Amino acid sequence: MMEGNMWLNDAIGVVPKNSWAIDPFGYSSTMAYILRRMGFENMLIQRTHYELKKELALQKNLEYVWRQSWDAEETTDIFVHMMPFYSYDVPHTCGPEPAVCCQFDFARMRGFVYELCPWQEHPVETNQENVNERALKLLDQYKKKSTLYRTNTLLVPLGDDFRYISIDEAEAQFRNYQLLFDYINSNPSLNAEAKFGTLEDYFLTLREEADRINYSRPGEVGSGQVGGFPSLSGDFFTYADRQQDYWSGYYVSRPFFKAVDRVLEHTLRATEMMMAFLLGYCQRASCEKLPIGFSYKLTSARRNLALFQHHDGVTGTAKDHVVEDYGTRMHTSLQDLQIFMSKAIEVLLGIRHEKSDQNPAQFEPAQVRSKYDAQLVHKAISAHEGTTQSVVLFNPLEQTRDEVVMVIVDRPDVTVLDSNWTCVKSQLSPELQHDKSKIFTGRHRVHWKASVPPLGLQVYYIANGFVGCEKSKPATLRIFTKEKHLTCPAPYLCSRLEADTAVIRNQHQTLTFSVNLGLLQTISRDDGSQNVFGEELGMYSSSESGAYLFKPNGDSEPIVQAGGQLVVSEGPLMQEVYSYPKTAWDKTPISHSTRVYNGDNTVQEFIIEKEYHIELLGRDFNDREVIVRYKTDVDNKRIFYTDLNGFQMSRRETYDKIPLQGNYYPMPSLAYMQGPNGHRFSVHSRQSLGVASLKNGWLEVMLDRRLSSDDGRGLGQGVMDNRPMNVIFHILVESNISSTANPVSNPRPLSPSLLSHRAGAHLNYPLHTFIAKKPQEISVQPPPRSFSALASSLPCDLHIVNFKVPRASKYSSQQPTEESRFVLILQRWHWDSSYCRKGRAECSSVADESINLFDMFKGLAVLNARATSLNLLHEDTELLGYTEQGDVAQEGHVLISPMEIQAYKLEVRPHQ
Repeated sequence: MMEGNMWLNDAIGVVPKNSWAIDPFGYSSTMAYILRRMGFENMLIQRTHYELKKELALQKNLEYVWRQSWDAEETTDIFVHMMPFYSYDVPHTCGPEPAVCCQFDFARMRGFVYELCPWQEHPVETNQENVNERALKLLDQYKKKSTLYRTNTLLVPLGDDFRYISIDEAEAQFRNYQLLFDYINSNPSLNAEAKFGTLEDYFLTLREEADRINYSRPGEVGSGQVGGFPSLSGDFFTYADRQQDYWSGYYVSRPFFKAVDRVLEHTLRATEMMMAFLLGYCQRASCEKLPIGFSYKLTSARRNLALFQHHDGVTGTAKDHVVEDYGTRMHTSLQDLQIFMSKAIEVLLGIRHEKSDQNPAQFEPAQVRSKYDAQLVHKAISAHEGTTQSVVLFNPLEQTRDEVVMVIVDRPDVTVLDSNWTCVKSQLSPELQHDKSKIFTGRHRVHWKASVPPLGLQVYYIANGFVGCEKSKPATLRIFTKEKHLTCPAPYLCSRLEADTAVIRNQHQTLTFSVNLGLLQTISRDDGSQNVFGEELGMYSSSESGAYLFKPNGDSEPIVQAGGQLVVSEGPLMQEVYSYPKTAWDKTPISHSTRVYNGDNTVQEFIIEKEYHIELLGRDFNDREVIVRYKTDVDNKRIFYTDLNGFQMSRRETYDKIPLQGNYYPMPSLAYMQGPNGHRFSVHSRQSLGVASLKNGWLEVMLDRRLSSDDGRGLGQGVMDNRPMNVIFHILVESNISSTANPVSNPRPLSPSLLSHRAGAHLNYPLHTFIAKKPQEISVQPPPRSFSALASSLPCDLHIVNFKVPRASKYSSQQPTEESRFVLILQRWHWDSSYCRKGRAECSSVADESINLFDMFKGLAVLNARATSLNLLHEDTELLGYTEQGDVAQEGHVLISPMEIQAYKLEVRPHQ
């Protein structure tokens, strides 16, 4: 939106104030918040549940002020017009009777390309003979529609998908309506005035009327922003348009590309930051060549990501060839961004001194995709005897990051060294794959605990034959298989799993699995508590589901049978259970790993990592939707919480009165449930999926769906282009340390704990790993190299949304500019303080006190800081609803309230 709003301003001098969103399937309150903080004043929405429209229309509440659930100051209020009927086409916009309204869609007259009215009464040309009868008929619809709203100002949109394709068509609509309007306006007895106008005209007229006439109801909670309307909070999921058809299928359709979307998003963010550092630390034209030369590709990446946010893009509801186009664009941009980052890290580490872009990069990303719809593959480091290969890690978060990291090697006899050439303890485990006949790939995973400074780079070395350091310690393997014996790969010690259960553990939790089924059964925690877990893999059969709709034929059926293959690997840093389960199909559609990590001061030591590999390929899986269901002993009374855009949580409750599919909700990145005893069970995801709690203590997440039929909502095809894919969850089981509101009786959304926020950030903003293309001789030991942009870690609840140069192509340090060229966007999390305050993982501080922008960066002076809107186009912060900041430009101090996102324009210069 920032990219689009700035383009509008640059290209045609327009700063938008009104949002028009008639076709997203349900609406998130996060959108209302972001629009408000961008300086928007009004919103128009259409696709909300038909029963909800009925209820709001009954109370004349279809126009309201949307307020965020945490807002006690009315600073987030934005005015909303909800359209009242089934659709946004002409038959459903002039009034309540589509058969009548269709007669006033003059593009459906014979001679045009559009379908005729299905009600068999067709539009006719308006003339002096019929204008009286036609105008009264139209006005009757307008009057009926107006009874659903409070004011005397009525909005009647005139259009549809793929309309106004010719001058003749536009002329037909205009000519006929102008005759009708002229007739209405020239008859005072009709007591009406009709005219063409823009959305801006409508909202201006309505607000003027609301200023003159008080439309408030007795006892109604309104808003100081615009009088006469109620204030509402919450979101509009899950959408149904008719006959209990719930649009919860699109939460999961095309999950492969939902995952690519997020990879592009976090890679773009990291690249924006690196570009800002290159320009910030550079004061000569020569070192500006690399970033400025890349700027057009950066703009292209922003736009390719923005394009996929279309309501038929990330939703997975486009035709196959359109999905391919989206995918290809995102893949191209990802490759561009990674090439730039590979060169940027050389400059920031002081390796690349010639300031030209011509030389190829010495580094390459550790994970690459061969084509737009292929899975990520790890590049292997081939460490020959006597050589070493560099690994560079970039931490895109604002705190120092201690984390167990992994690269793939071809040979097992390796050692890990840090940038000072000091030995680092490491672990070797076999690489595994989804192939019953060959689970071991022959390559190896090396894990070690890395420490990377905030917004910084750290170098490690993978060496072969380095004297004085112990080699990577091989994990011990325990294997269970009913089929032919699995060959033990070298150099590991293997034994057969004879027991009924298998256990992996770290210092905080012990996980117990059923060996026969390969599924997690219980979690025992360090405080002595034990949680039933009951993992189940299941499938819904769904003959009527499509890209939009989820319409299962009954409940899901478990698919795992006794007697699959299980590999348990145990080492000092990571323990893992890999399960290739037996199912009714010869090539099972799903395999999965469960991992726990040992690493002091890491977020990882508190989470359980689940990785599911899914292949819904071939006709065997037509009209099937695969889920994982966690059957816990959390007494949540079927109440749970899901995030909205990764920004805020919404309370969800399962109702018997609506069908199963209506109890599914979007889960962009987090869902959790909590019992009255404070036990909380959270699932963090790095991609959008759908989630439900159909029985007490249950949380289920849909992973993929394959559907042979169209569901009649305009796509005209099924969803059969499934790709092999991985879904990663980080599961967190927490107990509160002080009493908390009972979720059953508390209608307000609960917030994640500080640890939960950090777990989500680590999952969604992973370390970026680059490896040297060529090995070096061990005898050549380069000097220690690292980089950090921040003077110190930021408080644990303060998140840098981005640090960027929005118009990098126009940047030049040689020409003085009035405009601040850098932008810093900060977000302060709201967290549930009844859970451990320190986030359990070494949180030194939280943002209760102001931070100073002037001394935030290392080696950079910040000048001329001032608050701006989230689209960078407004500087009147009062207008935007921000709390009073004082003079940021003079003092640099900013204090951000929990839940707020704030943007600042800055100028930065290297310290002289």
